[in-house]
Formats: sequence, C-alpha cells, structure tokens
Amino acid sequence: MEILYLIMFFILGLVFGSFFNVLASRIPRNESIIFPASHCEKCGHKLKWYELIPVVSYIIQKGKCRNCKTKLSLLYPFSEVALGLMYAVSYYSFGFNYELLIAIILSSVMVLVTVSDLTYMMIPDRFIFIPVILVLLIKLIFMGVKVFLLSLFSGFICFVIMYLIMKFGEFIFKKECLGGADVKLMILSGVVLEPFLSLLVIILASFIALPVSLLLLFRHKENIIPFGPFLVIGILIIFFLKLDTMSIVNFLLGR
Repeated sequence: MEILYLIMFFILGLVFGSFFNVLASRIPRNESIIFPASHCEKCGHKLKWYELIPVVSYIIQKGKCRNCKTKLSLLYPFSEVALGLMYAVSYYSFGFNYELLIAIILSSVMVLVTVSDLTYMMIPDRFIFIPVILVLLIKLIFMGVKVFLLSLFSGFICFVIMYLIMKFGEFIFKKECLGGADVKLMILSGVVLEPFLSLLVIILASFIALPVSLLLLFRHKENIIPFGPFLVIGILIIFFLKLDTMSIVNFLLGR
C-alpha cells in the first residue's frame, strides 16, 4: 500500500508539474491560462491530447514539436519529473497530515519559481503570496492562532532582513544584486520556517548558487543568474530535514 501511495503521489506531481509549467510560462506574459489551448509557441500548432502527456509525450516526440520540429525546452519535462519526485518524497516524509500539505505547496512553488525565473528572470507576485496565504491558513486551522501570528511575524522579519541585505548589496556593489521577488520569497520562508532557519536558507542558497555562477562566468563571461530557484531549494532542504533552531544551537554548542 505504501508503494502504491508513493506511485500515486509521483503521478500526481507529474500532472500538476505539467499544469504549473503552463502557469509559469503564461502568467509572466499576462496571457490567459485557458485560451488559447496548449500550442507550440513557434508555429502555433494546437497540441493534441496525446502530445500533452507529462514526460512521455516529450520522449516520444524526441523533444521537438510534431509540426515544425522546433526543439522544446528540457526545463519542462525536468520540472515535471522533479515535482513528481518531490510529491512522493513529501508523502514519504510526512504521511497524511498538515505538513504534507505544506510540503506539496513548497514543492509546487519550486516549479513555478524555477520555470518563471529561468525563462523570464521574473517571479509574479501571485506565485509567492498565494502559497504564503495557503500556508498561513493551514497553520491557523491545524496549529491555532498563536502559531499563525508567530508565522506571520516571522515572515515579516525575514522580509525585512532580506530587504536590508538587498540594500546593503546595492550600496557595496553600486548595482542591483537581488530582485524584489527574492526579497518577497523570504516571506514564504519566514511563514514556513523560523527566522534563524531562514538565514540558513540564504546561506545554503548562496553556496548552491556559487558554483553555478562561476560556471556561467567561465563559459559565457557572465554570472547573472536568477536567485529565486536557489532560495526555494534552500527552503525545501531545511524543511525536509525538519530542523529547528534549538537543535542547531545545541549542535553548535556540542550538546
């Protein structure tokens, strides 16, 4: 039964991954997510149902449009598989409880933010604030008003911290170092995690982003990369490790 649930959550992640790819590719361009129907952005070919099967259609079509043979981005099937795995890991880690709901929301944000930020170098506010509202509602329903208010305050504190980091970076380097969406993402980090853990998210995201930035600098003579996806990855890692501030403090003190 456990394996069956894992397979079900993986398939669910594939399906939602395909849907979130549509959201992440259309909403930043202010396009409707309903009309027109799914189509090739190069030739306008309307996709048939069998061209919309997550991952499978990409493999069968060899990563190309059936009509004009334009190469399709590998980002889309990759994000579908990634979300399928994240949904399965979410169930495996938390079972059927409110933390599973939060894990699924965070995993979904990973796809929305990554596809949008890598494609357009922007993250629409709704990709951040709708998950923030959903997480706060879950905490209010399952953990009570006190935890809800503490999470709300934590989100505000993390926003302020990231905003100050952004302004400090602009002062030191005389240019924009972080985008406004990166600052807003820390609200999500704050409502999910404690402020101290959110600082670890920033550090972890920076360490993950550093080799990618150096690689781009070496290969393309530029190191401008979207930071949002790395922040979301940092949030997911800390959340799934189930860390808390006291355990980290005790570890550092050797207790």
